[in-house]
Amino acid sequence: MAISKMFSGVMQYISEAFLRIFGPTDDAYPFIGVQPFTGEPYKKRTADIW
Repeated sequence: MAISKMFSGVMQYISEAFLRIFGPTDDAYPFIGVQPFTGEPYKKRTADIW
């Protein structure tokens, strides 16, 4: 009895992982495209060189 419950739990764990990996995505990211750069440009300094 305990072996069948353990086997059932392992199979449920593996099948849930499989469905999570290969199932449809549940992302809610907006389709906004590429964002423009609004930061400071990089200035190379002597301290940055190793």
